Amino acid sequence: MNKIRQATKSDASRVAEIIVTNYRVNFYPFFKNDPFYFGELNVMDTANKFLNDADMIKRTYVYDDGIIKGVMRVSGNELEKLYVEPQFQSQGIGAKLLEYAVNECNISFLWALEYNTRGIAFYKSHGFKLTGEKMIEDEWVPLLKMDLADNFK
Repeated sequence: MNKIRQATKSDASRVAEIIVTNYRVNFYPFFKNDPFYFGELNVMDTANKFLNDADMIKRTYVYDDGIIKGVMRVSGNELEKLYVEPQFQSQGIGAKLLEYAVNECNISFLWALEYNTRGIAFYKSHGFKLTGEKMIEDEWVPLLKMDLADNFK
């Protein structure tokens, strides 16, 4: 049984919860921006963005085995987001989402937070390589580009 499906509006609060939790767990330690991570970034606003953007819903997929445990969003051949609820990490859910993204959504690249060594190692172990390209998002977030290695396509 395939546990990965396109998200629906009824998934909005769970998708938002996973995204907000992961931002706080994975990124707050690097940026320590209390007003953003515990004010501006919240489940209600994130869910509302999801609900009010039909394109975002269409580009979002969830890992659902009765409980939504992971989420990813794609844009063209870019993987924009991939998050697994922290309690369910290291169970192969992220790998299944990434495999689906590559095989079913034709993902070939992504941008990873430069400080996210665990995430970069995960993507490397699944066939992605650093390209040497770097960009700064929102004037202060350093991202590194990763492409799918040719022999993994």
